[in-house]
Amino acid sequence: MDCIVKHGTVVTAAGVMHADIGIKGEKIAAIGQNLEGDRVIDARGQYVFPGFVDAHVHLQMTVGDIVTGDDFASGTIAAACGGTTTVIDFTSNCRGDDLLEGVTARRAEADGHVAVDYSMHLTLADATEKTLAQLPALAEAGYASAKMYTTYEPIRLADGEILRLLATTRDCGILPMVHAENHDAIAYLTAELLGQGKTGPRYHPLSRPPLVEAEAAHRVAVLAQLVDAPLYIAHLTCRETLDTVLAARQRGQLIYAETCPQYLFLSQEDYERPGFEGAKFVLSPALRDRANWDVLWQALSVEQLQVVSTDHCPWYYETQKVLGRDSFAQIPNGAPGIETRVPLLFSEGVGKGRLSLRRFVEVCATGPARLHGLYPRKGTIAVGSDADLVIYDPDKEVTLSFKTLHQQVAYCPFAGRTLRGYPRMVLLRGQVIVQDGEFVGRAGQGQFIPGRPFAFH
Repeated sequence: MDCIVKHGTVVTAAGVMHADIGIKGEKIAAIGQNLEGDRVIDARGQYVFPGFVDAHVHLQMTVGDIVTGDDFASGTIAAACGGTTTVIDFTSNCRGDDLLEGVTARRAEADGHVAVDYSMHLTLADATEKTLAQLPALAEAGYASAKMYTTYEPIRLADGEILRLLATTRDCGILPMVHAENHDAIAYLTAELLGQGKTGPRYHPLSRPPLVEAEAAHRVAVLAQLVDAPLYIAHLTCRETLDTVLAARQRGQLIYAETCPQYLFLSQEDYERPGFEGAKFVLSPALRDRANWDVLWQALSVEQLQVVSTDHCPWYYETQKVLGRDSFAQIPNGAPGIETRVPLLFSEGVGKGRLSLRRFVEVCATGPARLHGLYPRKGTIAVGSDADLVIYDPDKEVTLSFKTLHQQVAYCPFAGRTLRGYPRMVLLRGQVIVQDGEFVGRAGQGQFIPGRPFAFH
């Protein structure tokens, strides 16, 4: 063996065991007792987790004439320092763009710059014959999932377009993901609020209440049922949408859903912060009432929700968020979180008894890898899997602050929280890339990982 990780407590979604892990090249070659190799990493008293998978990030994303604070290099370095070794981003095409050209352009932005491995969701912004015709070849090339939007110009889709896209993705093994919010309801409520002079960040959640999300999720679920297609609901926030997902499952549908740390730890009270500070928490769907926290934690624990992703979309507060000072509708939507997801879920999930160790690994690593076609290469510790490992100190205490994080914006939505448990070392395909909180890898070392067609196909 090239390297042995010894004496650790190995945790996968399938179980917990005390074992050594042998690494040969970039792969896990053996799991057992008393393994020997050229180099030894002592994980005594530590957990050894599979490299975590963040299935929903927006790096180097352009909206109008502004670009998110993290590019592919800085965002993936931050991901690595938080224990994430694979991210899934999105193509950035809009209505009328050539989808294949969009894939090529987005890959050119990422390749040679990412510090961890990555995959890519297609963005489906129209349902033209050209777009539909390109999907089978893209699926074969490793693009195993695709996102559809029911709001945001110029990427929102009409119901007829969604039906055609669902039928085509079904036939070529692409898992469709949906951002579910009712566009017309948002437009109506926003106009009403602004017409009353209600322009500050505190009115953002009133323009996109839970029913706006739940209605769109229900509508798309019904469309998926009509064409017998699977469905993945992105960033589920509230009881109303969860009830919609559970009802669809009760009807026999294959429907999955993710939530995000912001919906487990933050609430609409954060929009009431002094001055314009509430703008830091303007993201969509909006933060909800605290009563939803226990609902979502319970749903995660009993497998009603399958994934925790970040929807990492960081905007500079001083130069970008302030574009909406005169209207909450002009505040760029999104917040940072790529580096804090795993420590938050471990400390407040495992540490507070809300999640078992196995379930923690399932929702942060194995679940997203399975659903997006990366398992078993990613998301687990098994012979033949990539040697992506996180050696985790369960007792290390860290108080979150943007000053000690690697995300490129000068605020952290979870600042001031003291967490117990933090990554000590991170390996990507057998190479140490993070040591004691600092990135020691090489920018550009990440690879594109093709996804396999969704298992239902």
